[in-house]
Amino acid sequence: MNVGGQAVIEGVMMRSPKVIATAVRLPDGTIELNKKPFVSFINRHKYFNIPILRGAINFFELLIIGLETLNWSADVQMRYEDEQEGKKASKHKSFLNAILLAGSMILALAIVILVFFTIPIYVATLLGLSKGALLFNLVAGIIRLLLFLLYILLISKMPDIKRVFRYHGAEHMSIFALESSETLNIESARNKSRFHPRCGTSFILIVALFSIFFFGIADSAFPAVFGHMQSFPERLATHLSLLPVIAGLSYEILKLSGKFRSNSIVKNLILPGLWLQRLTTGQPDDDMLEVALCALKAALDTEEA
Repeated sequence: MNVGGQAVIEGVMMRSPKVIATAVRLPDGTIELNKKPFVSFINRHKYFNIPILRGAINFFELLIIGLETLNWSADVQMRYEDEQEGKKASKHKSFLNAILLAGSMILALAIVILVFFTIPIYVATLLGLSKGALLFNLVAGIIRLLLFLLYILLISKMPDIKRVFRYHGAEHMSIFALESSETLNIESARNKSRFHPRCGTSFILIVALFSIFFFGIADSAFPAVFGHMQSFPERLATHLSLLPVIAGLSYEILKLSGKFRSNSIVKNLILPGLWLQRLTTGQPDDDMLEVALCALKAALDTEEA
């Protein structure tokens, strides 16, 4: 069974073909579980089940699910703190939290566009590389990767993010225990690798590499199609418009790499993504593995979903 997951605040979300389950550790040591039925957009609308298109749809669907579960995990921790202080959660506060989440999502999207797209294009333009599409995008792609690595290194110094990265490791180790057909307990998960070929970190790396190629082709074709060289805004708009296609193709490649990871050629191809996970995962303790396994078992149990 194909199961994916995500680390959240003090917990892990696991997603099976029929269930989404999120488990978080509360400050008092107990585990709170949120379990709900799930049917993917592609399974509800089979005519969209076309390679690359389905990849793009699945990517954006998982992005939304990830943000929702991350928000739920934050709400659980805040609710616990309010209860300890004798406060009651109000509908007004829940509505305010939803507004803040939407605002933070918009801000995060703006920052992503600014940092990982606008800055690399701007720097490559300043270097006078605009006329050579492939060289321009190679340099911009390298800058984009360096910015991403710098971002990961900076946030990994934050104590709360360090714990999220350790839960990320627990998620991978628990899924490896499942894929090894072993008993889903702490002992079996503890000995597994925290580096998984289907990880979102590897996905980001694939997107970054493919973007160099596709952006280069698009920039080369632009003068022939429109009769003039791209301006800065036109180049940025072209690159952003190609993102769904690149994300869809990258998603398909990531799934294939997970399916054929025992192949020697595939093993070498996925190595950079696994190396990158040394930054985005940490070694979990047994309590973290317990939370990840709780979410995984709930995702596999479809009876009450």
